[in-house]
Amino acid sequence: MGRCSILKLRRGRAKLEFHLCQWLDPSRVQRFCPALTVQQAGFPFFQLDRFLKVLVQDLNKYVAISEEFANDPASKVKSGGLMFDRRVTRVVTPGTLIDEQFMNPYENNFLLAVHPVALSTNPCMTENRPAELESNIVDPGLSAIRVGLAWLDLSTGEFFSQPTNMVNLPSALARIGAKEIIVSDILERSISQSIASIVENDRRLLTYHAGKNAELPITSWASMLETSAPTSEESAFTQEETSAGSMLLTYVADNLHGLNLKLQRPQRRRDFDTMSIDKNSLRGLEVLATCKEGVGGGKGSLLHSVRRTVTRSGSRLLKDWIASPSTSLPVINARLVLVSTFVRDVRLREEIVRELRRTSDCQRLVQRFSMGRGDADDLVSLLRTIEITESIARIMENAALSESSGLGIDNPLRLLYQRFSLEGPRALADRISNTIDEDALLQSHQRDESESAGYITAAQAILQSEGSIADQAAMSQVLRVKVVQPDASEQETEVEDTWIMRKTASPPLRSLHDSLSGLRQQRDDLAMTLRAETGAQSLSLRYVAGSGHVCHVKGAKDVRHTAKALLGSRTGRATKSTRVFYNSEWTNLGAKMDQLKFQIRAEEQRVLNQLRERVVVNLVKLRRNAAVLDALDIGCAFATLAEEQGFTRPILNNSRNHKIVGGRHPTVKLGLEEEGRAFVGNDCFVGEEERVWLITGPNMGGKSTFLRQNALISILAQAGSFVPAEHAELGIVDQIFTRVGSADDLFRDQSTFMVEMAETAVILNQATPRSLVIMDEIGRGTTPEDGIAVAFACLHHLYHTNQCRTLFATHFHILADLASDFHHLACYCTDVAEEASGSFSYLHRLRRGVNKASHALKVARLAGIPEPAIRTAEEIIARLGPVPLAKTGQSDRPMFATGMP
Repeated sequence: MGRCSILKLRRGRAKLEFHLCQWLDPSRVQRFCPALTVQQAGFPFFQLDRFLKVLVQDLNKYVAISEEFANDPASKVKSGGLMFDRRVTRVVTPGTLIDEQFMNPYENNFLLAVHPVALSTNPCMTENRPAELESNIVDPGLSAIRVGLAWLDLSTGEFFSQPTNMVNLPSALARIGAKEIIVSDILERSISQSIASIVENDRRLLTYHAGKNAELPITSWASMLETSAPTSEESAFTQEETSAGSMLLTYVADNLHGLNLKLQRPQRRRDFDTMSIDKNSLRGLEVLATCKEGVGGGKGSLLHSVRRTVTRSGSRLLKDWIASPSTSLPVINARLVLVSTFVRDVRLREEIVRELRRTSDCQRLVQRFSMGRGDADDLVSLLRTIEITESIARIMENAALSESSGLGIDNPLRLLYQRFSLEGPRALADRISNTIDEDALLQSHQRDESESAGYITAAQAILQSEGSIADQAAMSQVLRVKVVQPDASEQETEVEDTWIMRKTASPPLRSLHDSLSGLRQQRDDLAMTLRAETGAQSLSLRYVAGSGHVCHVKGAKDVRHTAKALLGSRTGRATKSTRVFYNSEWTNLGAKMDQLKFQIRAEEQRVLNQLRERVVVNLVKLRRNAAVLDALDIGCAFATLAEEQGFTRPILNNSRNHKIVGGRHPTVKLGLEEEGRAFVGNDCFVGEEERVWLITGPNMGGKSTFLRQNALISILAQAGSFVPAEHAELGIVDQIFTRVGSADDLFRDQSTFMVEMAETAVILNQATPRSLVIMDEIGRGTTPEDGIAVAFACLHHLYHTNQCRTLFATHFHILADLASDFHHLACYCTDVAEEASGSFSYLHRLRRGVNKASHALKVARLAGIPEPAIRTAEEIIARLGPVPLAKTGQSDRPMFATGMP
C-alpha cells in the first residue's frame, strides 16, 4: 500500500503523524524517535471528517486510524504501567469509506478489484453470448487476456462481479467509476503495466495488494455476505471473477481490521447484459459529466438533465441505469410500462413521490447496522422509513386493485408490490417504537450541543493564537459564533440524566429505573432533613465535577446559619454568599445513584445491541424493500420528466433500425430554452435500408448536435426512459461509439491527430452490426489529402466490415462521390439561408443531399476574427479556386467548392 499516515485519536483531539502534514499546513512540532524523525500535527476531534476528506478524498492518500484502549491489570504490568494500549483499528482509503459525512450521497463509493488471466479460450465467457458479439474484430493478443472484475460499495453493501477482457476493460472502468482500483502485486510485468496505464489514463487510484489470497474459493466469502450464494450460482462465476472477488474481500478485511461486514450477495454482470458505452463516448456525449467542468452529474450532462429522483439511493441507481443501459427487451419494456403507468396516473405518482421524499437513505442506513455502527438516531430513521414503506405498499395495493387503473397481472407496479417483505420489518418497527424514547433523544441532542460549547470555545482560542488565517476561515459560521459560557456556579445545578430508552424497554431496565427513583426519593428526604437541621432553605444536594457529591448553600443568611450548625464539618469552597460542604450520608447515597446510572447505561447499550441484531436479521428484507423504493423513485422520475419535456414512449425491438421522428437533444434543448430560443427537431431513419448516413453542412449547422442526440436517445430508451422525440422505434444497441471533438494528450506524447486515430481504431476494431457509431469530422488533424484518405478508409471499413448503424459527419464532401456505389449509404445535409442584405441564418433541419459549402468565414466573423483577416481569407479562397484531388484519378471533381448543390 505504500506509506500510510497514522491518525492518533485521543480524548477530544486527534494527532496526525508522518509526511502528509505538509499538505495540511498546520503548525508542526518535531518528535525525535530512535529510528526516524516524525512530523506531527494536531487538530480538534470534531474536525476529523474535514481532515479525512482532505487526505483521503482530495489527495487519494491512505490513513491508518489508531485508537486508545484501556489496559486491564495484567496488560498494565506487561506494558510497564501504561494505562492505555494503542492499536490500529482501521485503514481508511478512497475505496473503503463507510459512513463518513463528506461522502457524496448521490454517488456510489466503489472499490474495484481487477484480476487478469491469460487464456486462449474460456467457455464460461462465451456462454449464452449473442452471435453478433463473436464477430467483433479485436486485437487477438488483448482478447486472449480475460479479466475478472469485482467491485463493492461498503456504504451500501452492494457487491458485483463481471467477466470481461483487456479490450473492454477501459470501458468497464469508466462505467463503474471506482474511487480505488486494486490489482495483485504478483502479476506479470507487461500485464501490470497495461492495467496501470489504463487506470492512470482514467485518473483513478491504483493500489497493489498481496496476491497470495487471490485463489480463495467462493465458499470463503460466506462470512462477509448476508446470505450465501446457491451452489448453482457459484458455478457460474469464472476463475478470474472468483480471484477478483477474493482479492477484494481480503483487502477490505485487512483494512477494516475485523469490523463486522454483511454485504449483499454478489450480482453477476456480463458484457452483453448492458449496452457498452466506452470511456470516450461517456465523455464525448457528456453522459455523466460535462467535458468542460468534469463534475459528475453537473449541469449540462445527460444525468443532470434527466434526474428527477427525490431519494439519494434512487439517484445512485439512476446513474447506474444511465451508464449501463440494459440490452434485455423484457427488462426495458418492464421499466417502460412502469413509467407509462405513472404518466397515465398522475395522482398515484404524486402520492408515491410525496412519501418517497420522507424516506431516509435506507441502503446506507441498514449497512451501518450490518457493521455494528448504527445508533439510536439511525433506528428512528429506519422506523420512519419502514412506516413510509408500508404506506407506499398500501397505495400500490389500492392502485393494483382499482378497476380504473387497468393494471394487468404482469404489470410492473403489481410485480413491485409483490416484492415487498413487510412482516419482519413491521415487527422491527414496533420493537423500535416501544424501545426508543424520541422526546428524550431530542433532549439528549440539545444537551450535547450545549456541552460542545466548551470545545468550540477552546478551538476558537487555539485558532486565534496558533492557527493561520486559512484555518480560522475554514471554521463554519456556526463554530465561529461566540459561545457564552455559563457561570461556574450555574453549572453546579443538578441536571437529571436523559435516557434514550423507554423505561419499559426491558425488565432489567424497568427494575433499575424503579431503584433509581427510590434513591432519588431518599435524596429529596435527606435534603429536607438537612434544611430543617441547618435552617438553610436554599440548601441543595448536587454533584460537581471535581468535587463530587456536595451540599450547596446560597445566600448570606443561609451561609451564616450553616456555619454555626455544621461547625466541625468538612467544607469545600466558600464565599460570602455561597458555601459548599460534605455530608457522609449524601456521599454514600450519591455513590449508589451513580452506580445505578452506570448499570442503566450498560442495560441501554445491551438493548441497543439487541435492536442492531434485529436489524441484521431483517437485513435482506430491508434491502429488498429499499430496492423497490429505488425502482419506484426512478419510474416516477422518468414519468415526471416525460410530462415536463414532452417525451414519448419508444418502441424497442431486435431489429437493426433506428427510426426517430422529431428527435431532440435532451440537454441542448434545455440550454436553448433558457435563452428563449427554440430547438429544431430532426428525423433519423438509419438502419437496414440506409445503414450509413453521410452528413455534410456548414459549421455551426447542427451536425454534431444531431449525431449526439441520436446516441443519447438510444441510451435513454434502453435505460427505460421515454425519449425526446415525436416517435421512436429503435433496435437494441449493444455498443455505442463516438469520435467527436478534438484534444491532445501531450503528457503521453500524443498529438491531436494521434488521439483521434487511437479513438477511431477502437471503433473500427470493436463495433459490431448491432452497434451505433457516430463519427464527427474524421481526418481534420492532417493535410486535406491525407484527411480525405483516412476519412474514406474509415467510412469504407464501417460500411463493409463492421456493417453497423453509422452517422458520419464531415466537411470532406468529396466522400459522397467516393462512396457513390455504397447502396446502403444516404447523404444528408444542413444549410444556411442568406438574405440579399448579407445577413444569414442557419437552417438546422436536415435534408437529403450534399452541401459543399462550409461557410467557415461566417463563423470566423461571428467569433470576432478581425475584419482585415477575414478579407485576407476571402482573397485566398478566390485565388485558390477549385483545387483538384491529387492522385485519385478524379481530378475533374473539385476538392473545395463554394457553390450550393
